[in-house]
Amino acid sequence: MGGESRAQKGPRSDYPLRAPKPVGQMISKIYKDRINQFYAGGQYEHHNLRAMMNEAVVSGHPHVQLSVWHAPDQTRPTFKNATSHEFKKTDVGEWFGPSWTTHWFKVVLKVPSDLKDKRLLELHWDANNEGLIWNEDGHPLQGLTGGGERVEWILPDSFRDGKEHTIYVEMACNGMFGNAPGGDSIQPPDPNKYFRLDRAEIVAVDPDARQLYIDVWIIGDAAREFPQDSWEQHKALKICNEIIETFELGNRESLTACRKIAEDYLGTNVNSAKVYGSGKEPVVYGIGHCHIDSCWLWPFAETKRKVARSWSSQCDLMDRYPELNFACSQAQQFKWLKELYPSAFDRVKKKVAEGRFHPIGGSWVEHDTNMPSGESLVRQFLYGQRFYESNFGSRCQTFWLPDTFGYSSQLPQLCRLSGMTRFLTQKLSWNNINKFPHTTFNWVALDGTQVICHMPPAETYTAEAHFGDVKRSMSQHKSLDQDATSLLVFGKGDGGGGPTWQHVEKLRRCRGISDTVGLLPRVHLGNSVDDFFDKLEAKADSLVTWFGELYFELHRGTYTTQSNNKRDNRRSEVVLRDVELLATIASIKDNSYKYPKKEIDSMWESVLLCQFHDCLPGSSIEMAYRESDEMYAEVFKTAEGILKDISKVLGVSQAQTTTVSGGFALNTLPWHRKEVIDISENEAAVACGNGPLLKLRALKASQEDALVSVQQVSKGVFVLVNNQLKVKVEAGIITSLYDRLAEREVIPKGQKANQFVIFDDKPLYWQAWDVEVYHLETRRPLDSSETKVHEEKKHRVSVVTHTKISDKSSIKTIITLTAAINGQPSHVEVSSTVEWHETMKFLKVEFPVDVRNTEASYETQFGIVKRPTHYNTSWDMAKFEVCSHRFADLSENGYGVSILNDSKYGFATAGNVMRLSLLRSAKAPDAHADMGTHHIRWAILPHQGSLSHVTVRRGFEFNNPLKLVSSVSPTTTVAATSEPPVYLTEDSSPALVLDTVKRGEDDEDVSRGELPVKAGRSVILRIYDSLGGRARGTVATTWDVKRVCKVNLLEDELEEVVIEEGGGRFAVDLRPFEVATFRLQLA
Repeated sequence: MGGESRAQKGPRSDYPLRAPKPVGQMISKIYKDRINQFYAGGQYEHHNLRAMMNEAVVSGHPHVQLSVWHAPDQTRPTFKNATSHEFKKTDVGEWFGPSWTTHWFKVVLKVPSDLKDKRLLELHWDANNEGLIWNEDGHPLQGLTGGGERVEWILPDSFRDGKEHTIYVEMACNGMFGNAPGGDSIQPPDPNKYFRLDRAEIVAVDPDARQLYIDVWIIGDAAREFPQDSWEQHKALKICNEIIETFELGNRESLTACRKIAEDYLGTNVNSAKVYGSGKEPVVYGIGHCHIDSCWLWPFAETKRKVARSWSSQCDLMDRYPELNFACSQAQQFKWLKELYPSAFDRVKKKVAEGRFHPIGGSWVEHDTNMPSGESLVRQFLYGQRFYESNFGSRCQTFWLPDTFGYSSQLPQLCRLSGMTRFLTQKLSWNNINKFPHTTFNWVALDGTQVICHMPPAETYTAEAHFGDVKRSMSQHKSLDQDATSLLVFGKGDGGGGPTWQHVEKLRRCRGISDTVGLLPRVHLGNSVDDFFDKLEAKADSLVTWFGELYFELHRGTYTTQSNNKRDNRRSEVVLRDVELLATIASIKDNSYKYPKKEIDSMWESVLLCQFHDCLPGSSIEMAYRESDEMYAEVFKTAEGILKDISKVLGVSQAQTTTVSGGFALNTLPWHRKEVIDISENEAAVACGNGPLLKLRALKASQEDALVSVQQVSKGVFVLVNNQLKVKVEAGIITSLYDRLAEREVIPKGQKANQFVIFDDKPLYWQAWDVEVYHLETRRPLDSSETKVHEEKKHRVSVVTHTKISDKSSIKTIITLTAAINGQPSHVEVSSTVEWHETMKFLKVEFPVDVRNTEASYETQFGIVKRPTHYNTSWDMAKFEVCSHRFADLSENGYGVSILNDSKYGFATAGNVMRLSLLRSAKAPDAHADMGTHHIRWAILPHQGSLSHVTVRRGFEFNNPLKLVSSVSPTTTVAATSEPPVYLTEDSSPALVLDTVKRGEDDEDVSRGELPVKAGRSVILRIYDSLGGRARGTVATTWDVKRVCKVNLLEDELEEVVIEEGGGRFAVDLRPFEVATFRLQLA
């Protein structure tokens, strides 16, 4: 201790005494910019890494011989048909078109002897459009995108024998995003676009150069995107510049040296899937995906080919990259592949069995969720899950809708009833007013049912697998306090394609950086979407909750665009409900009548397809709507044929006129109805009762008081009166609506109801999709011409008014009041015929009402959603245009007004002004959207009390009018059908709605054999609470029922239900807004 001497350490002998040269600091910006120069095109591409990408290139005769056959018009012939024709010689540099045509190429390849031993041989084909490579036996091999993207196809080793080998290329004259002119992809397609075949060559690729390109790309991204104050960023910049300085043009050994330098940042395992085997815990889980819009900027017919191109490419990629897992949705697309490309479907099936290719979503298509009816949403899941189960042996657990324009409040309940507990979307990241606050959360439906929802924080479903995508998966994650993991959904999408080899290679390097250097969130490939959600479910109790709809603060115009398409959707939903109910009754009444399951399936599949999220919302090109028009026409034609067959079983026939004694009203609604119905041009009767066939009775009026009247009180001013309402109409405007029973004026003094208003409609970009908040400032009321009496009958009166919109557009409006019936609330009906030829205008109709509430109610699927009538916050104001189904309602305590409609979905309530959206006139992507004649009906329904079953039922009735039929059988036979075979008893809650009656999917006399047949016959009932309260009731039936079970939407048994003594009755007890399904097993 103390005093001892310590050895002194001398200076390093190799440290120079004098500075040999000046050394400056690396100028970060300049050296960053240098990185891109190393592999970019342009003036240096013959002197940088690009110049060494290929070892050799051969084209032309005898190595690449081309001949072509041009398919006629816009046909898309099969391989067998196409290859049966004569092919004529063609060459690189030729042009092919016009838009949407198909050209088949016979490609004869012969690898020269000096290339046969090269490490990687590819065919590079670039015609700047989409294509599909087929082998000589007619099997699809791989898709081609064009324009420098996915243009390579690896030659099989068997092609290296120096002999000629033949393949075929099916060229589609459209790009990945259709045929828009110029650079704006949403503009209407150019019908005369031509495409040049730029490349058709055999290329010997240098794998080292290709891999080095990805190395420098990703390390360069680290240099550009890591924080400037991190050592990881500085090291990345240093590594990139060392690589650039080591590279020698023409010296292929220098490529190996460059890659060795890259290992210092990436690690040594990035050349294979071994990079994911470090055992370190990842937080970002990558899943390959290929979003294919079933129609959009291309027609449905082209999508069928996009599916084959995209999924063949993915199967090929999976063969080369064992870590790649690929998820794809839309059962319809799998069915197309199965029917049109059976060998490609078998290839997919094999990958599914391997656990690599993951059918996901559980629905028929990636559908809109705002406008389809509740039953349509059910059928999306029913048809989707049944297809997946019957073809792949299992159902989906995850509902997958990354690109749909908002999400209905009942989806979590319907998901759980369809066997799915998880939901993925990301579209709310597009909100243009408020930023959605969560990434991972429990989403709760109107009835309290929940699913786990994840919105990938990279905020895309078509990630390019960039360094930045991985980085944003953490930096944009909004739920880190609950769970830090996320999904990265990567791959070319919208127009199809899916992941590329570059995507997979980039993610390998991102993982290498995380394990070697750090700072970048650790990404992992090799798991499925369900694996990801399995881990989240274990933490479900700690996740935040979001109650109700996921309202999308963008694309609000989609509630209105393409009006006729929306009308056909509503009509088809109504007719399918009718067909199923009446066919069920007929099949049980008459054993010789076979339930038309095949036809019903075909109808539903067409309707569900047209509910795709770019078709029903109105955001596709004109060609797609020509196709949907044809599909809907076939649905209505099929329904008409089925209903004629059913009429024979019921002993009636459709009629235009009849008598009270010889006629009936065909009814498909499940409650007592009492309505006026025309039985001839000038006569009417009252249809009254329950059941499919309602008896008619004479409409009697006292001699003192007319049932309904119209009187001109001054020039152009008319008053329409029945026992309940008094309506004053002037120039098509309702200036007074007096409720005689409530002794209350509905229209505020000095205000005008049924007022047409027009707005300028020029959104920031997405024409067919968007209406922006500023359009409200351009409101202009339309003046109408003089009103005249249109109809004056003892049971109905009406007045007609013409309104000029512009020199090109006008409206003919008929306001009608029908005789009131005791116990049935009366409404004012409006029928308009609109000649519409506007440009970027929005037509609406307004109803100011003397009612005050801070919330309005809107019908949604299986329930009601309430939304603000004020703009207190930006969240409130964002809902300036919302979706509504058959009605919207504004009520205060004791009184309210409902607006009914037969085909519209856009609505708004601002203060006390209710506003129904009628027509838009967007010019992209369909230049002629909504141009032409439109027939629209709506009604004003004042009511005492708050919103109730009265409005719910009247909304159904307005969309399901009674139909006149005549008896063709003895009256006693027909009368037997006048009693309902299944119904809710009178003491049941009026909030209960028996919405669906159909046969069991797998009944032995109904099944089409997709899934195991169930013995016997059964009937499926779907009942829901429509108003949001506990609802109890009793179902009664005249059918011989031996057993009742509560089932889910897929008709799996959940629990047995007790049948009351004496049979034919059982109790139902529903939560607020619960959707309940029951199977009645017949004896």
